[in-house]
Amino acid sequence: MTSITPISLQARRAGAAPSRGGRIVAVASGKGGVGKTWLAITLSHALARTGQRVLLFDGDLGLANVDIQLGLTPAADLGAVIAGRMSLQEAAIPYAGGFDIVAGHSGSGALASVAPAALESLLAALRAAATRYQTIVLDLGAGLERAVRRMASFSDVLLVVATEEPTSLTDAYAVLKLHASDADGRASAGIVVNVAPTRASGERTYKTLARACENFLGRTPPCLGIIRRDDHVRDAIRRQTLLLERHPGCPAAADVEALAASLAAPAPAPEPIRRP
Repeated sequence: MTSITPISLQARRAGAAPSRGGRIVAVASGKGGVGKTWLAITLSHALARTGQRVLLFDGDLGLANVDIQLGLTPAADLGAVIAGRMSLQEAAIPYAGGFDIVAGHSGSGALASVAPAALESLLAALRAAATRYQTIVLDLGAGLERAVRRMASFSDVLLVVATEEPTSLTDAYAVLKLHASDADGRASAGIVVNVAPTRASGERTYKTLARACENFLGRTPPCLGIIRRDDHVRDAIRRQTLLLERHPGCPAAADVEALAASLAAPAPAPEPIRRP
């Protein structure tokens, strides 16, 4: 059976630098359509249910859809932050699931062409926000664009989402390979297998990807979670609601809660949030 290592322990083994304040967790994939945004949303909800103060940041490049999956029409979004019309704190909106959201704007391309200096300013704002949250979850865009790679290397923990499809495995390997170079050993990265037909098949998918990393990168990213295929997920997305509320206890919900538990290492107490 594949061993799932708690992320806090894996980060120490990898020599990851501790974050100032709460932990920043990036969710990435090389290929679109692997359930990355759904996982970021559900993980944020699961972490909030453990009592953590959580911020979900929609950092997809021009195809942001956290708001769409949750049926939101936010008055503020990431584009306003990048344009300097408001601060990151002002753009963070509370959601009924118990966590805050900084929404993207689908089709805006807000981060796709952001200047390096503006991106670094945004990352500095995220690090400052980590003093008010115990976990910030970054939903990154699929692919290997400059801004995606920079945000991945900036995070304290990178979750690379893959499925059993060969193209997904190939692209996930590319993400892990570039992250190993970009982060220079300063951040931990692990694999989350999504839409696994069974837990055993998910373990086989993980081992296939782990072997490629061991053979060609000289390192073996840990398995951080296996999320089983579950029709309840499709129902929750279609109804623009949270899986853990609509179908608590279903297989996928239990798997995401297990992933959240591995992330729930004690973090510094956040500062009080002061709403504008």
